[in-house]
This record gives sequence, C-alpha cells and structure tokens, in this order.
Amino acid sequence: MVGTMIHVTSDIQIDENELHLEFVRSSGPGGQHVNKVSTAVQLRWNAQASPALSTAAYARLKRLAGKKVTDEGILIIQAARFRSQERNRQDALDRLIQLVGKAAERPKRRRKTRPTKASKERTLAAKKHRGRIKVQRRPVRRIEE
Repeated sequence: MVGTMIHVTSDIQIDENELHLEFVRSSGPGGQHVNKVSTAVQLRWNAQASPALSTAAYARLKRLAGKKVTDEGILIIQAARFRSQERNRQDALDRLIQLVGKAAERPKRRRKTRPTKASKERTLAAKKHRGRIKVQRRPVRRIEE
C-alpha cells in the first residue's frame, strides 16, 4: 500500500510509510500536563535506504544533520516545542522537509580566479607607500664634519 507523499522538492518525494513517529513525554517544566500527556514527537526516517534520496544528497544530508543521523543511516528528529501532539508532529515534518531540501541543493562549484593586473599594481603601490611611511619614522642621521 502506497501512503501519501511528502513533497520536498520537484524531484524528491518521501513516502509517509517510510516515516516512523513515536510520541513520548516531553521534558522540562509544565507540571501535571507534561507528566500525563505524550506530546513530544520523535520522527525516524531511514534516509540511507530511502529511494527518495540519491547517494550524493544522502552524503550532504549526513554532513548537515550531524549527530541526528545514526551510523545505520537513520535520521532522528525530536520535536517538543509545543504543548500539543499535532503541532509537534507538524514541526518535526517541517524540519525534515527543510533539512532534506537543503541537502538536495547542489553546492556551486568554485571557479579558480587570479588577481587582475590592476589589483597587483594597487597592492604594490600600497606596499611602497607603507614602506615610505616607515622610512620617515627613522631617526635622522647627522653628517659630522
């Protein structure tokens, strides 16, 4: 059975069946509400095995996500900002979409450039000017007769 697709970019769609959502209790202050209700969301996605990502995009995702990706290639996103389960679920999905979208962008290749002739001349002129200033700071030598 094919689940609904989450559209990240025009060529990357993640099947919702690939996502595993677990609802856990939030940490921090909140009194009785926090102690009773499992509002925090832990989203798990096996990015390495997913057909949605190319190997290059997975490598960029792994570099971007850092410790959020396990050695097995599972991306874990923890969302506990809000008091409601649904808002935390949406927050986790939004963060997944943002992270995968950023990983999908290919970095621009750097073109090697050389300094222009005019910029080399400006550098030399600045160095000569600085040298003249330093020469003027030296004490004046007297010629003895």
